[in-house]
Amino acid sequence: MDVKNRLQEITRAKYGLELSQCGDSQLYHALLQLTQELSTARPAPKGERKLYYFSAEFLIGKLLSNNLLALGVYNEVNSLLAQCGKSLSAIEDVEPEPSLGNGGLGRLAACFLDSIAALGLPGDGVGLNYHYGLFKQEFAHRRQYEQPNPWIEDEGWLIPTGEAFEVPFGFGPVKARLFDIAVPGANSGVANRLHLFDVEQPAPAPADGIDFDKTDLPARLTSFLYPDDSDESGRLLRVYQQYFMVSAGAQLILKELEERGFALDTISEHVAVQINDTHPSMVIPELVRLLTQRGLSMDAAVEQVSKTCAYTNHTILAEALEKWPLTFIEKVAPQLVPILKELDARAKAAHSDPRVAILQGEAGKEIVHMAHLDIHYGYSVNGVAALHTEILKNSELRHFYDIYPAKFNNKTNGVTLRRWLEVCNPRLAALLDECVGPEWRTDPTRLNKLMDFYNDSAVLDKLLDIKADNKHRASDLFARDQYGIRLDPDAVFDIQVKRLHEYKRQQMNALYVIQKYLEIKAGKLPARPVTVIFGAKAAPAYVMAKHIIHLILCLRRLIENDPQVRPWLHVAMVENYNVTWAERLIPACDISEQISLASKEASGTGNMKFMANGAVTLGTLDGANVEIAELVGPDNIYTFGAASNYVIELYDQKAKDSKKGYQSKVYYERPAVKPLVDFLLDPALTALGDEAALKALWTDLTTKDWFMALLDVEAYSAARDRAIADYGDRAAWARKMLVNTARSGYFSSDRTIAQYNEDIWHLS
Repeated sequence: MDVKNRLQEITRAKYGLELSQCGDSQLYHALLQLTQELSTARPAPKGERKLYYFSAEFLIGKLLSNNLLALGVYNEVNSLLAQCGKSLSAIEDVEPEPSLGNGGLGRLAACFLDSIAALGLPGDGVGLNYHYGLFKQEFAHRRQYEQPNPWIEDEGWLIPTGEAFEVPFGFGPVKARLFDIAVPGANSGVANRLHLFDVEQPAPAPADGIDFDKTDLPARLTSFLYPDDSDESGRLLRVYQQYFMVSAGAQLILKELEERGFALDTISEHVAVQINDTHPSMVIPELVRLLTQRGLSMDAAVEQVSKTCAYTNHTILAEALEKWPLTFIEKVAPQLVPILKELDARAKAAHSDPRVAILQGEAGKEIVHMAHLDIHYGYSVNGVAALHTEILKNSELRHFYDIYPAKFNNKTNGVTLRRWLEVCNPRLAALLDECVGPEWRTDPTRLNKLMDFYNDSAVLDKLLDIKADNKHRASDLFARDQYGIRLDPDAVFDIQVKRLHEYKRQQMNALYVIQKYLEIKAGKLPARPVTVIFGAKAAPAYVMAKHIIHLILCLRRLIENDPQVRPWLHVAMVENYNVTWAERLIPACDISEQISLASKEASGTGNMKFMANGAVTLGTLDGANVEIAELVGPDNIYTFGAASNYVIELYDQKAKDSKKGYQSKVYYERPAVKPLVDFLLDPALTALGDEAALKALWTDLTTKDWFMALLDVEAYSAARDRAIADYGDRAAWARKMLVNTARSGYFSSDRTIAQYNEDIWHLS
């Protein structure tokens, strides 16, 4: 296709305008049409076996640049627009960001779809078409408020297929309409699909905030991702959503299997189902139900499904290892109850240990353990980082590992370096082309050749110049889009952007800010200015997480108002952090905060994106940080904190005796810690905020501190001070940047997907 001529034809047909006469919105919709035409013209990959990747989230971000890149026309379109005096980045500002995910789970799923297509593997995503996302975060009175985040437009990436499947709920059937988003593969010439199911008549956005009638079914099934589950109606709605997704998805699988000419009793030979965390777990009993309904015996159906489904565990946090009352399933999908009881009976007959039962509890009060269902009736169980997988095998899922050692395997997460370098950091991508050749896009191990330039002052200077340019760009965008707040691009950019959760320990980062504030007030000035940037959403019902956001915003205002402190320390928090803001901030980062309590972060993927863009990690030896540290060496990462085995031991001691294990009060009383925590109650801070909220946070830290921020805060502060001091040696710091980028090739999602395919899916 002649891209220039086709784009000109589109603008003339749509608007009666020449390309150069179009505004940004018109150009965006013209480019969207062009991209859709190129994507849908690509064939689907061929193969005897096809993957269906089920996930509650797909945080795909804006798609225009990513798809132009995958289609091989990005540079041509960019040049064409420049000739017309237009900017592709300005045109992208018109594009709404799809509200289909929240954090790392959803972003990983998006990276995986990209890599599956890039490797030419037959594999589609399966999820829900949420209309209003998790929520749009707004700040007012130094608090988080939630609003709907609509993104669906009349002209957009969604392709209506005209297909629908009937989902049998307890209250009656509901039609699941199928929409697709094309996923073109970079350099592969093929395109897969992200399948998203929606109700026939979706409810409008709530009039105020995100509160709505959660019993308004089926209209609300696809309104919000993770609706508030602090009450029974919210928890039930989550189960309704999950069954809606897996029932429609399972029916799609069987329809396509028959269209491909394969018998139902051979499904395990031709289909692989990956269950991404426990949200889609009901696909197992649903497939059994559908296969028996279509004539297979129970034995044959169970055998086939057990060879078809595989499970990825993303966390050891109990809150995410879903357990639903059987009464919920009886209400949502009563037809699954006898199948669940049959599957449980078979598991109990084979394994007498009550800890591995699917149904636990007395009759009438049984709880369904979704992860147990996945492990018994899936053929693979994988963790997502080497440390995480060892914790699963040796601790959290030990009882299952003893039964099924061959099922357990590790697949360390990865990210699409094409997007997280070429799209969001084009100058660095161009330097990599110059140094190691453009082949790094398809063979990320080529990035290791960047080590040949370890002592090349010209390359090191270019790395520093690119970083400085990215910091200026991020500062300008911050001033434009975040209430006019200006960042100092000459300061150290120390960034923590991720979901707000106590185990990720944004509260520990805030305690460090307090420490620096108090030191400056006492006349102890830092070696150089530091800008601390946060970005995070707190789940609407997660009160303590909201208190932490409140603390951060109060600290920002306190420091902003203090002329003694402001030249040396600045705090900023991105409102409504999303993929777009990640693409702006990650290339600008100097120090990447990856400070979760050891053993609690399964992997992380933000750490990989920061690393690839030349940020230096400050982190605990948790998740993939362990593998990053091994790759870059101790001189190119700053690690601190209690080891995972020690943390696990503290939790075990606490579980046996509440007076043993970790006792936050002991650490609170330490002379270096107490002033930091007590500052939460200082009149200077409470005058700016909600004293009750700050007191609740103080009380939690001093009496509970479940994720042990006070255990590590002193070591954390020392490591962070060391990193900021080392930043002053610009040549040495540039070498750290170079090593991190050079060693990031291992964390390509292309590598991860190739390993999934070789060890689990066997698609080609």
